[in-house]
Amino acid sequence: MLTRRLILMLGISLIVVLTACSGKGPSSPQTQTSAPKTTEPTEPSALPSSAFKAQITLIDPPAKLRAGQKETVRVKVKNVSDVQWWSRGARVNTRSDNKFYLAVGNRWLKTDGSVLTNMDGRYGIGANLAPGEEAEMPLTVTAPKDPGEYTLDIDVIQEGVAWFNDKGSPTARAKITVVK
Repeated sequence: MLTRRLILMLGISLIVVLTACSGKGPSSPQTQTSAPKTTEPTEPSALPSSAFKAQITLIDPPAKLRAGQKETVRVKVKNVSDVQWWSRGARVNTRSDNKFYLAVGNRWLKTDGSVLTNMDGRYGIGANLAPGEEAEMPLTVTAPKDPGEYTLDIDVIQEGVAWFNDKGSPTARAKITVVK
């Protein structure tokens, strides 16, 4: 009788140990964590709304430019969403119009905050960015033709879809004086 109880207790203990070690038990961290959303689209497409989250840093922006001057600024972009960014909208994009490509771009804002131009510089994000990954790239901007005080506004855009700022993501800004 004692031997049967001992065998039964050893058997139950063995089952508990094996279940815990297999990673299939209810307390296993593998079953309780969720991976980032990295499903690859089969066709180029718009990002889901939750993917339009970027952290943009303008590295050492100029304080002053001459009217019409072209200047290359460095921009760092970080994917702060939980969705993979496909730089071309998918692994392959054969469209001739760049629709769904990701790029950094700039707008020039007047002192009242209104847009002077939103079709200045663009530079494609050359690599897919998983959540938390970042890339640095050059962006050539052209100063407004009239002297004055302006704001250089840097944003990410999914071409043909939306500027990230229009979906609630912050931009990077720098005040720049344009002189003759």
